[in-house]
Amino acid sequence: MALFNNKNKYIRITPNNSIYQSTPRETPEVPDELFAKCPACKHMIYQKDLGLAKICPKCSYNFRISAQERLAITVDEDSFEELFTGIETKDPLHFPGYKEKLAKTREKTGLDEAVLTGKALIKGQKVALAIMDSHFIMASMGTVVGEKITRLFELAIHEKLPVVIFTASGGARMQEGIMSLMQMAKVSAAVKKHSNQGLFYLTVLTDPTTGGVTASFAMEGDIIISEPQALVGFAGRRVIETTVRENLPEDFQKAEFLLEHGFVDSIVKRTELPEVIGKLLAFHGGEK
Repeated sequence: MALFNNKNKYIRITPNNSIYQSTPRETPEVPDELFAKCPACKHMIYQKDLGLAKICPKCSYNFRISAQERLAITVDEDSFEELFTGIETKDPLHFPGYKEKLAKTREKTGLDEAVLTGKALIKGQKVALAIMDSHFIMASMGTVVGEKITRLFELAIHEKLPVVIFTASGGARMQEGIMSLMQMAKVSAAVKKHSNQGLFYLTVLTDPTTGGVTASFAMEGDIIISEPQALVGFAGRRVIETTVRENLPEDFQKAEFLLEHGFVDSIVKRTELPEVIGKLLAFHGGEK
């Protein structure tokens, strides 16, 4: 019976009933990157049909995109100058396997941390820009994320620049404990200093923006816009339902729910974001 349990080999019967082993046949494979399943409508989508913006052609769902992809569809060509690279965490808790995880994630994503920071032009408008990437440990907010964003605001104050941040986060980075939570106050203080100089700050909420990022700089923008159907909140849905002992609305913590209740100023399609951001920057005193 062991003969029939070998899945890598096949049995053939010859016309004279003699049995022989054939050469193992390879199973046809479809490359993983060829198709994507839409999380919203569940359709299988040919990757090229998603376009650069990665929007489902069936239901207009916005797929999560990397910081590099966001950069490519947002800023003017060849205008981005990356800043504040090479900053490394001190690993305050000496968390087991944390440094190894960071090294693997850096190699996989091509980023040095969960936020990409620098200067760029958007529709000709100068801006200090930060893009958080959920592919990097779910864009969790650690000490380096807080440091990079704080430095970006300090640069913006010095050069009199507006700040635009594309937020995305699963919350605080547990491997750094209380030091991670302290970044909420640290960045918020930098936001306040920037505001005191009369400078413009715009936040763009993307899916998902949760935890300490939501409870601090994500909701501190002078204007807050969001992509459609983005998940935005502090605690998770199940935690809240268990705490308040009530069933929450189906669209609770979605961008449309926040817009209805006054937490978001506008919902903008991904393909229209560069134009809208450019107009907002120009309107709020932008200079080329």
